[in-house]
Amino acid sequence: MPYRWNRTSETEQELRLWPHNSLPRRGAMIVILSVFLFGLIPLLAVLGSVILWGLLPFLLLTVVGLWLAIQTNYRARSVFEILTLTGTKAHLVHHDPRKGPQEWTCNRYWARPEMHKHGGPVPNYVTLTGDGREVEIGAFLSEDERIALYDDLTQKLREPVAQ
Repeated sequence: MPYRWNRTSETEQELRLWPHNSLPRRGAMIVILSVFLFGLIPLLAVLGSVILWGLLPFLLLTVVGLWLAIQTNYRARSVFEILTLTGTKAHLVHHDPRKGPQEWTCNRYWARPEMHKHGGPVPNYVTLTGDGREVEIGAFLSEDERIALYDDLTQKLREPVAQ
């Protein structure tokens, strides 16, 4: 699961959410190197001719385009969320590299999770409602993970707080 609950103190819990990362940086470099090396194989047939210089820029453009696409994907996946539940507060921080951190705070007693099966940007869209606002949580998770997150949030928000 790309989220984890941590008990940071006797009266405080923290939920960290992050998007999937199925291609680590080392794997990305292997993919880029493989594309480059396999792209060189057809160029062996035209080695020593002028045609090589006509085809080589297309191979380099492909490798650079792949590298840029992977870097853009990594930047988009650097989004994460932290929900902190204390004795009296629920505090959500959504970290986005493009928009900066966005925060939401509510009295824990009034905070409640809601699941929107239809009508949200994704199926089984999970939001937290409280203090007159509704904020999304875990929109980057898969559909099954959002269902599990909703169940976890419902349970954790109902738990009595240790004093």
